[in-house]
Amino acid sequence: MPGILPAMDDRFAKGGTVGALTVSELNRQARQLLERGFATVQVEGELSNLARPASGHLYFTLKDSSAQIRCAYFRQRQRGPTIRLADGDQVLATGRVSIYEARGDYQLIVEQLEPAGEGELRRRFEALKKKLAAEGLFDEAIKQPLPALPRCIGVITSPAGAAIRDILSILKRRFPAIPVIIYPSAVQGAAAVPELLAALDSAVRRDECDVLIIGRGGGSLEDLWAFNDEGLARALHACPIPVVSAVGHEVDFTIADFVADLRAPTPSGAAEQVVPDQAAWQRSLQALAERLNAHIGRRLEARQQQLDWLAKRLAQGSRRQRSPASPNGLPTSVCASPPACATASRLAGNTANDCRRGCGARHRPPASSARVTAAPHWPHSSGARPAGALRCSSTGSRWLYAHCTRSARSPRSNAAMRSSAPAKVVACCATQQWSNPVTMCALAFRAARYSRP
Repeated sequence: MPGILPAMDDRFAKGGTVGALTVSELNRQARQLLERGFATVQVEGELSNLARPASGHLYFTLKDSSAQIRCAYFRQRQRGPTIRLADGDQVLATGRVSIYEARGDYQLIVEQLEPAGEGELRRRFEALKKKLAAEGLFDEAIKQPLPALPRCIGVITSPAGAAIRDILSILKRRFPAIPVIIYPSAVQGAAAVPELLAALDSAVRRDECDVLIIGRGGGSLEDLWAFNDEGLARALHACPIPVVSAVGHEVDFTIADFVADLRAPTPSGAAEQVVPDQAAWQRSLQALAERLNAHIGRRLEARQQQLDWLAKRLAQGSRRQRSPASPNGLPTSVCASPPACATASRLAGNTANDCRRGCGARHRPPASSARVTAAPHWPHSSGARPAGALRCSSTGSRWLYAHCTRSARSPRSNAAMRSSAPAKVVACCATQQWSNPVTMCALAFRAARYSRP
């Protein structure tokens, strides 16, 4: 092999014999020859003599009907679960040919190991992935957001698998108030795809859930192949309910993961992503309640202060408000009703002095011979004018005052009061239909405070 091992060519050039190679040199040059002469290769065979030392490396033999080769699968190269490997499995090993110099063993350094049938499945997976990606089924822009707090959660998986137990355990711990509906389906084998499609269709038709979880536990590519079906991928893309894919372990990828609205690394991870943390929500609601109570308290206090201020203003205004045309503070609007309306209203003791006929006006006495007014000043034994001093016109006013005040101390008879009353006072009383002078005096006392001078 000229040009590949120049040192060996020099040693044996022209048929001469130069110093012999050591074992180490031979093994090293043989290793270099193999590694340079062979690119990465794929070898299919039956696995045997499998060894699992504490270091985590795997050592085994690949064989067929007539030959065998030693293989080493180092821990740092291992991807995915390897616990399923067993003697007698048909596997496809990808790696490079080398020699273990210490023993001179010819071996295959494995970089990837998978069941023998997965080579074809992997090629089909990549072809379908490329096709659906070109159609836009994986675009992030068309994916639906998950609800912040779903009313109900649907799970499409096997009711007897470990995945459903993990999902229910996480949901119960994080937010037990949300109900869960299980749509049972096979997740492996020939019946898996039809049952998955039927469960998804049932969830859409019943429209009971706000979010769906579809998934299963880990496994080989062949075990997970139902979730790489093109029909299932298109059904997930058309589903109006947000879907979370939770198939296998974190290192496992399926077509369903790319089509779903959200991919979770495991079924437990899916459960954590579809519901919030109940304790965090309770803390948030408590903080909001405290803020609301504080805000309401501040508003009520401000309104109370405003109400107190308006009440004070109203009280001050009512004391200062007096009509400029009325020295005693009475309003000056005149009732449009006949004089009898105002007179009858006053004499009936209506303290508001409003019209009994509903005109709504405040009254001042009409100008007439029977006008009742309050006397501005009258002599009295105590030196002050009593509140009930009235006069009926100007004639006989002192008589009316004297008899009204005297009747309060020692009432006289009606006949005596009539006989001693001046003619104009009697005529005034007759005009107002005051048949009883004592009654006249009582009514006069009651109306005095509201009569205009």
